[in-house]
Amino acid sequence: MAARPQVSIVNAETGEESGTAVLPAVFKAPIRTDVVQFVHTQMNKNKRQSYAVYRETGHETPAESWGTGRAVARIPRVPGGGTSRSGQAAFGNMCRGGRMFAPTKVWRKWHRKINVNQRRYAAVSALAASALPSLLMARGHRVSQVAEVPCVVDNSIESIKTTKDAVKCLKAIGAYEDVEKCINTKKLRAGKGKLRNRRSVIRRGPLVVYAKNDGIYEAFRNIPGVDLCPVSSLGLLKLAPGGHIGRFIVFSENAFKALDSNYGTWRAKATARKYNLPRPIMANADVVRIINSDEVQSVVNARKNGTKSGYPRKNPLNNLGALLKLNPYAKTMKRNAILFQAARVAQKAAGKK
Repeated sequence: MAARPQVSIVNAETGEESGTAVLPAVFKAPIRTDVVQFVHTQMNKNKRQSYAVYRETGHETPAESWGTGRAVARIPRVPGGGTSRSGQAAFGNMCRGGRMFAPTKVWRKWHRKINVNQRRYAAVSALAASALPSLLMARGHRVSQVAEVPCVVDNSIESIKTTKDAVKCLKAIGAYEDVEKCINTKKLRAGKGKLRNRRSVIRRGPLVVYAKNDGIYEAFRNIPGVDLCPVSSLGLLKLAPGGHIGRFIVFSENAFKALDSNYGTWRAKATARKYNLPRPIMANADVVRIINSDEVQSVVNARKNGTKSGYPRKNPLNNLGALLKLNPYAKTMKRNAILFQAARVAQKAAGKK
């Protein structure tokens, strides 16, 4: 088995390479966008708050139907007199001031249970996609100045205390271009969320993953677009926001090395949790390259030229020859029908004379 590739570790202050680390096996996991989108949709429902209309809405009046015989519909009507409200239809969803059809209830099924294995499959797929620069750029991240993806920074990043030093670190490693993109996208929310303490929206920037919080959380949390997460609790909502794979992730050195213990390899199980890394169905997913390889082309049959694909299928209902192949007696039946019709016409003519 070939040796696992190495990833360079950059210095948090200067941005220069300070060492190398072995690429964790999780970055070779199969990228399943269908699993990621399904799990993200289900997980995103687990933070909803229940809502419903008031249970008595539309039923506050003691309306009753007038019954039949008064040339009006049998819908319940408001009692009393002296006002325009009396005699008006009530209760129905088609009535002014009536209840809605199928009023919403708080006991709706708001939350969803997702299999643990399915959640982790989606997480490792999102992690594997974060190692491909093409997917990062397709998602909109600015990584042209980043030396290498995945981006690994030495452990001094976990000890940064101030936001000013955090910005310097991002500029040194080439990740601040993505932050500037987020700052430029900040705008006022379209909708009623403006009234509900969420006036602005902003795009997602880098995700900083750390192993130990020595001040890194407080330093980076106020930078626009930057999210933080400990490596022990990486969640899909952070790894693939909106269900779209390819999040730009900045790892600390310890967090990067802890991925093998959290997700395991194909040779060893994970030690931090009970989990086996999913194995890809195909070792090489480049099907076109496999088909056109010398090994496959040397054993396939040569292309056949000049052969007919077959004869056109004829409809027996329209083609007499095709009908006679299926039913030879059809010819006699047609002849008898013609003779019978001719005799009938002759008999009618003789009767008229």
